[in-house]
Amino acid sequence: MTVFAPAISTSIIFLSLHCRWIHVCFGGRLNTVQDRVRRTRDRIAASDPGLGHLRQAGSVMIGVGTVLAVEYGFGTLIHAGAQGTLVAMLLGAVTAMMGATALSGSSWGKVQTAGFFPVAIGVGLLAGAAVAGHTDVMLVVFVFVMFAAVFVRQFGAAFFTYGFMGWMGYFFASFLGATIATVPMLIAEVAIASAWILMLSVTVLRSSPARTVGRMLRAFGAHSRGIAAVAADLLEADPGDERRRRRLRRTLQGRHLRLAESALMIDGTLADRDAAPVGWPAAALRRHLVDAQLTIDALAMSVATLAVVDAELGRSSPITARTALALRRFGAADYPAAAITARALADSAAEDADLPWRSTADGEVRAVMAARRAGTAVLEYVELVRRWNSPPGTTIAEDFEPAVMMTMGNLPGSPAVAADVAPRAHRWNPLGRLNLTTRQAVQVAIAGGLAILLGRELSTTRYYWAAIAAFVAFAGTATRSETFIKAGNRVLGTLVGLFAAIWLAELTRGSTALVLVVILASVFLGFYLLRVSYAFMIFFVTIMVAQLYSVLYEFSDGLLVLRLEETAIGAAVGAVVALFVVPTSTRDTVRAARTTLMFSLSDLLDAVARRIDPSAVPAAVCGAGRGDGPQAAANLDGLVRTVENRLRQLTLVSAPLTRPMLFNNDPRRVSRELRLYAASATYARALAVQLRRASQAPVRLASASLSLAAASRTLADPASGRSDQQVLDDLAAADRMLFDPADPDEPALHAAARPLIHLQQLMHELATSDYGLGARLRSRAAGRGGRHRLVRHGAGPAPARPRHRGGRGQPTGQDHPPPTRKHRRHRR
Repeated sequence: MTVFAPAISTSIIFLSLHCRWIHVCFGGRLNTVQDRVRRTRDRIAASDPGLGHLRQAGSVMIGVGTVLAVEYGFGTLIHAGAQGTLVAMLLGAVTAMMGATALSGSSWGKVQTAGFFPVAIGVGLLAGAAVAGHTDVMLVVFVFVMFAAVFVRQFGAAFFTYGFMGWMGYFFASFLGATIATVPMLIAEVAIASAWILMLSVTVLRSSPARTVGRMLRAFGAHSRGIAAVAADLLEADPGDERRRRRLRRTLQGRHLRLAESALMIDGTLADRDAAPVGWPAAALRRHLVDAQLTIDALAMSVATLAVVDAELGRSSPITARTALALRRFGAADYPAAAITARALADSAAEDADLPWRSTADGEVRAVMAARRAGTAVLEYVELVRRWNSPPGTTIAEDFEPAVMMTMGNLPGSPAVAADVAPRAHRWNPLGRLNLTTRQAVQVAIAGGLAILLGRELSTTRYYWAAIAAFVAFAGTATRSETFIKAGNRVLGTLVGLFAAIWLAELTRGSTALVLVVILASVFLGFYLLRVSYAFMIFFVTIMVAQLYSVLYEFSDGLLVLRLEETAIGAAVGAVVALFVVPTSTRDTVRAARTTLMFSLSDLLDAVARRIDPSAVPAAVCGAGRGDGPQAAANLDGLVRTVENRLRQLTLVSAPLTRPMLFNNDPRRVSRELRLYAASATYARALAVQLRRASQAPVRLASASLSLAAASRTLADPASGRSDQQVLDDLAAADRMLFDPADPDEPALHAAARPLIHLQQLMHELATSDYGLGARLRSRAAGRGGRHRLVRHGAGPAPARPRHRGGRGQPTGQDHPPPTRKHRRHRR
């Protein structure tokens, strides 16, 4: 190393002397390259917060690749022969593939989980070897094994993997003709693979919670900059190009939801006490991120107002261009330049503060005020970035309870929402009284049995592909729509993957090295792209299957076509069973998610009332509703995170209803209602932050908050016995508390009043609109039965009703008396 030291020093001096010349000649080009690199890095970070999917895909690929080598060495060492070594490699690869996805958390937790891998697979191997050679008995037991594999999921996340492993062990032993005498050796091979993947997960592939949170924080920042960039695109778009502007608004809304998901993932990961960054207690970090979200909310709302004004004027105003410039610099992470432009925006708007409020249609005035809010939001975000380098320290201990618990490194899926949803079944049907996991076990058994019967009609040797398709359709799904979509994606991935598999099989024929490269690449890409669509996973699984059969000298085009046909049979059977055998309705699940969201919102509003006036509501009432909210009424940030998690769950289970694929469904109405709930969560966050920042608030705001909490509880449960008029009365009471003619200066001028005003307007629209909860309220009032839908399916156009503009561009339905002049002035 000392030999090359002079050369290295000379090179550094040379580059330093020529740095200025390089910047002069290529500065613009270098800046372009740096900007592209930054945008690419932001896209990667934002698409995979914490790089959890990337790490998981890499872990599975490394695990499978190294286990193949280990099992090959073991087979060679014991002279197992070519067939025995191949069996060991296949069994070890399957163990590594499933085990790598299940090992998460602390090292001791990984040891406990991995210790039962050989037990789970061994039970399946023993059962399969016991019935091998007896086809009818084997198939009957196969159905019972599928039932048991799903039934054990209710005992915890690890049992999801154990069930899969037991099912795979039975499949492996029964269809390959294993005997009882060979089972001990097979279990030993599984134990070797389990020990190896455990060793990798606690050493080479070990993840640090603190580093994971750091990557999630970078993803949060990337999402924030992405929102600013899309907002700049929206302002720079031609006001007459409504199609592009509509697309940009949808993109902006989607990025907003992903920003909230990143914050929730950070919140869930902070459950590990070692995950918080140095100097940042978990509660302080949560508060910091809530403040950052509030600035992004204000920025997006201001941009929406500017876009509306430009559309009304038919041109882009000069202040819109200056706002776009500030957002463009914000999106490029050039915070000093963004702060300079934003400060100029805020100052110019302040100079125009004396403009007369002649009319709400005065576009120039609205544009100036919106630009001022946008500039202020950018300045606040830049200040938050600066404060990040000055952590508050840990001198004051604060209680922290995560709003969501991570499952295998991911946010919980739809089963967490549908667990308490009653199925669509008659009262006399005993299956309707079972829990979700047991019902799915029954569905899997029925679907698996039918798939075997129908699959054997097509092929007496490859019918297990139909059984596999039926079984996997119920993995990770909860509602019948999700099962239907997953089954369809499996067929789609198999169909498209068939062509790629045939081409690659011809390309790699005769080359073992190329076969291994294609298999490992398919493993990585399949697991990494699973977050995008299940069809991508099956696409690469089809390629892997083709490569495997090419190694076994059984590959043919007809074999892959047969696999496609068997997969279609199994997927169709699974979809039909999910639709008609004690199904969990998507709309019922949406209604349950909406109920928990509104109860969480009422908990937050009760806590707000208690924060303003401790005597307003008993402490026991705060956090009530569903009994799973944070207990501390003063922990407004925690309650905000709970509301955001409920909104995420509602958005997740409502996704099938936003597609034009279901009967009697209007995706636009569902999307419109989701936007209303998203706006409610946004203003709930603003309310908590403004109240936390304020030293005190007018007592009447506590009464207004209690009235809104009562209305929220009624909207959450229309069957609670409260009448429609009582909901409107609660909203009217909140309106009176917010706008008392006897006291023109308070409380409407208080910073916490504005979010309450918007929440009152949003609840009013939810209670009265023909596409929101008002449809369900009116259907109950009309006596149309106990089952209520998300929307009025098959209804004609909504009757015209007077409308007024909500604050910051939020349209609001108006059946209630119109707001007073003072009301409109405060909203502006």
